[in-house]
Amino acid sequence: MIKEVHPLRGVRGILTPPPDKSISHRSAMFASLADGESLISNYSSAADPQSTLQCLRQLGVKWEQSDGVVKIIGVGRDGYINPDSPLDCGNSGTTMRLMGGILAGAGVHCEMIGDESLSARTMKRIIDPLTEMGCNIDGRDGKFAPLKIRGHNGVKGLRYPLPIASAQLKSAVLLAGLFGEEPTEVFEKEQSRDHTERLLGLKSVVHQGGKLISGSRKDKIPIQSYRVPGDFSAAAFWLVAGSIHRDSDLLLKSVGMNPTRTAAMTILEQMGGEFKKTNQKEEGREPVADIHVSPCELKGVTVDPLLIPNCIDELPILMVAMCFAEGKSVISGAEELRHKETDRLSAMAKILKNSGADIEEKPDGMVINGRPNFIPNPTTYPTWRDHRMAMAAAVMASRSNGKSQIQDAECTAISYPNFWDHLYGLS
Repeated sequence: MIKEVHPLRGVRGILTPPPDKSISHRSAMFASLADGESLISNYSSAADPQSTLQCLRQLGVKWEQSDGVVKIIGVGRDGYINPDSPLDCGNSGTTMRLMGGILAGAGVHCEMIGDESLSARTMKRIIDPLTEMGCNIDGRDGKFAPLKIRGHNGVKGLRYPLPIASAQLKSAVLLAGLFGEEPTEVFEKEQSRDHTERLLGLKSVVHQGGKLISGSRKDKIPIQSYRVPGDFSAAAFWLVAGSIHRDSDLLLKSVGMNPTRTAAMTILEQMGGEFKKTNQKEEGREPVADIHVSPCELKGVTVDPLLIPNCIDELPILMVAMCFAEGKSVISGAEELRHKETDRLSAMAKILKNSGADIEEKPDGMVINGRPNFIPNPTTYPTWRDHRMAMAAAVMASRSNGKSQIQDAECTAISYPNFWDHLYGLS
């Protein structure tokens, strides 16, 4: 499907971003492991969290979904059944990696598969520590899906220093550790998303300048009844759109403000972005707020590499903002972008060059020479069927002086099913 994007006169309106994908995944998984009924409201209808629900059904978990509310009857730690067909994770790395940790710890006999994109993404990061814990998990060529999981003789506690700042890797190890009698401890020097620790209430202490998070079979898995906040990663597209359009007056409702997720806003504020947070509260152990976005004069920035893990998904749209900033922006330490749904560094370099932006791709980042009066070329943007590439290209095209086309635009349904409705509804 090709979507046309015409120049926007401004960015005005009130938007409620879709439910947080990361929290939706986790809420369903953790609810399935709890003893009792969980009611999760505002559950994401995006393709990835729906893949998680379908996998749970194959594992014998009963659930119902109606009007954005998912009711899940937990089966407890030892209640999964061995599925009679492969668990299809679709395009969802979160489903494969987090469920991989759970299923390896639970000793379920199963096979996990994914689409072409997911099958090309390495799973060795979770295979190695899970194997060290005594789990029986292997993949094609030792690192790719399909993953095969075949029981174990007991999960061994492990102290695991995270080699990279990765919430998916951290979570996979901690979730497998919930099936061991002895604690599994994950040490992270650099902060990554902490939804898993928050929603499970796992012990977390400051340790040697980082954090030590631990869990074992002794930890009770709580019922997961709460409202899923709006997805900050989705809101980031509008934070940028509102910042680069001179005629902006945009209100984003009920956005998740977890401090391990909002580095993109920090970077935009360093660039001169103007955001006002109101109606701040907590929902399901997660902070939320409404965000008012005003037009601003952006300036170039050198991104602190320590912020990269907490804005890795937002870096593509931040690159768009940098094209409209005064002066040079530098991103480094972001080689993880090359291991996403597509090589997002290479893909964004092509998108930005198509627009006429002055950029230089680096092995671990990008140098962008921005200018406030930049007018992108009306052009056709490839997306590699990557939802974040499609949405970043659409925001870029909205500042053009003519019609642009976004290829394979339906891929936005992976994380943001109503993205195009929201874009076309702006004035």
